[in-house]
Amino acid sequence: MFTGIIETIGTVTSLQKQDDTSSGGGGTSLTISNCAEILTDAHLGDSISINGTCLTITFFKADHFTVGVSPESLRRTNLGSLKEQSPVNLERAVSASTRMGGHFVQGHVDTIANIVSVTPDGNALTFRLQPREKEVLRYVVEKGYVTLDGASLTVTKVDDAQGWWEVMLIAYTQERVVMAEKRGGDEVNVEVDMVGKYVEKSVRGYFEGLEKGEGGGSGVLEKLVGRIVDEKMKQAS
Repeated sequence: MFTGIIETIGTVTSLQKQDDTSSGGGGTSLTISNCAEILTDAHLGDSISINGTCLTITFFKADHFTVGVSPESLRRTNLGSLKEQSPVNLERAVSASTRMGGHFVQGHVDTIANIVSVTPDGNALTFRLQPREKEVLRYVVEKGYVTLDGASLTVTKVDDAQGWWEVMLIAYTQERVVMAEKRGGDEVNVEVDMVGKYVEKSVRGYFEGLEKGEGGGSGVLEKLVGRIVDEKMKQAS
């Protein structure tokens, strides 16, 4: 578990597609350097967030560490596109004494989003993002949380019809996350707020239970959705 508050920015030393050493495990490995400040209490097997992806430390020294990257992580995230000298956001897993300054982040990336535009607003930057899997938009709400490359950010605007949302980086945050250097066409890892997923599943289970209790029919959930759609259509007309 993580908070989405980035501790430091590390540097990619190597990304090996086939690492047959014990730390690579016969698959892809990623080595990150320039991060001594977060390795003072590190242990083999510790979880660490790299650009929002929860990975396991398989080797470390005073100022660098290595993780194995599974095929699923490569498919789901932007880690496979990293190159030597690429900067990455880093955060250690929470401890009993960690202050929850961001929100509950699992480090399980849901999808990748493309940066549509970056617009200056005073000393801040507004990023408009479009997710690869549009289904995640139902979990993105204005003033809610979203995790982008591991950083907990507040959603400032959402357009479900056009399939995008916006976040704003204040000047302080720009100095502490890799996203500030990204531009239109670049990609970021996305993890939506898991609370929304639990609520959706609970509500769906509740209505499905009611539906079974009614012995089938057209379904309570379908009726509710139909009523909402009808109201929206009336408002539009």
